[in-house]
Amino acid sequence: MIVCVCNNISDREIRQAVDLGISSIAELRKELGVGTMCGTCVSYAREVLHTHLDSKTTITEVRRLPQAA
Repeated sequence: MIVCVCNNISDREIRQAVDLGISSIAELRKELGVGTMCGTCVSYAREVLHTHLDSKTTITEVRRLPQAA
């Protein structure tokens, strides 16, 4: 789906950018041009960005719970 009509940027391109290390709207603006024309796309681009970032959460610590007696 096209997120930024002015620059023809899709949600897929935003997700790919996240996979390559992009983690903010400012970086999307700089690298892809999201929101650099009319700005209408910024709220949806932010939603796509954060949804994809949240889906990439990794486990950094595992704790064992005490066993019941």
